Amino acid sequence: MSDPAVTPPPVRPPRVVLGGFLMGLANLVPGVSGGTMILAMGLYDRFIGSVAAVTRFRFAREPVLFLGFIALGLAFSVLGLAGPAVWLVTEHRWIAYSLFVGMTLGGVPALLKQLRGGGAGGVVGTLVGFAAMVGLAFFLAGTPLPQTSIVFLLAGAAAAASMILPGISGSYLLLVFGLYDVVIGSVRPRELLAAPLEAAGILAPVGVGAVLGIAVLSNVLKTVLVRFPATSHGVLLGLLLGSVAGLWPFQEAVHPDLVSRPGIEATLELTAGEDPALVAANYPALEWSVEHARAVEERYRGLTKGELKLHGLELTYVRPDAHRIGIALACLLGGVAITLLLGREPRSVRSQAPSHHLSAADR
Repeated sequence: MSDPAVTPPPVRPPRVVLGGFLMGLANLVPGVSGGTMILAMGLYDRFIGSVAAVTRFRFAREPVLFLGFIALGLAFSVLGLAGPAVWLVTEHRWIAYSLFVGMTLGGVPALLKQLRGGGAGGVVGTLVGFAAMVGLAFFLAGTPLPQTSIVFLLAGAAAAASMILPGISGSYLLLVFGLYDVVIGSVRPRELLAAPLEAAGILAPVGVGAVLGIAVLSNVLKTVLVRFPATSHGVLLGLLLGSVAGLWPFQEAVHPDLVSRPGIEATLELTAGEDPALVAANYPALEWSVEHARAVEERYRGLTKGELKLHGLELTYVRPDAHRIGIALACLLGGVAITLLLGREPRSVRSQAPSHHLSAADR
């Protein structure tokens, strides 16, 4: 194991800001984890160490600067690319997912370098991480939970903690547990003004759970990365590879009417008894005929907003033609090149870099 007391190389603002930018972009795509992009960029160890230091109230210059640059990049992407990202995933999911598969796989070489000499521990860790991620991608089913304070606290912890685990989407976990709508809905100004005490009863335990989840998991991961570097980096490599299974590009929505926010809002109005002709006229971008609007109302009658969103995430595999395969491969290779280019350290920094990024100050 490398010396944990070695001082990490200086923070490079452009690269870290780009890492935060990609993290925010990933969080805009359903099923994609921001932690995956941080891992692919080769910043994961440092990210975990910085979060662990701050959550233990150790506000040293390096971790605070690092997290500040991450937050800056994340804000740029969320504020600037939310619309285009939603459009790309909604209208051209296979292109978006091909690009993200490539960007994810572009992080494999950096992790393989950290696994050199890891022996059986690295191999076992990789297999365990891969199996866990594939199992989550294919076998996690909707399991609605009761809406109690304890459940909200645990949901906040799980969703927030999953944001720093590669391959796991926190918003998706809220959706499959039937809590996305009630949690996210409580943040909206209309709900806060109409029922502030009710909203506080939801957001307070979720917030406490989120803080606890991030604090506990980041410190656990930091310790594991230092004490068991080969096995832990093997698990991270397995999670990274397994996350690609859930991003297979050649899939189509089982319920195409529910893949966009306007589609869900129009469906809710229809199931609430609004006139199909009026709804079709109020949402011209959906291009629904009156007959189609009536069919939508019959198909989804009685479903809640959260259930409609879950249906909108359901995908089915399709057989692509040669044209789509060619474009997907080009996007994949482009994604690999982007991650390799952005994650590349200058030669001067590489010559000084230790074998891992957790310093004694972060321990």
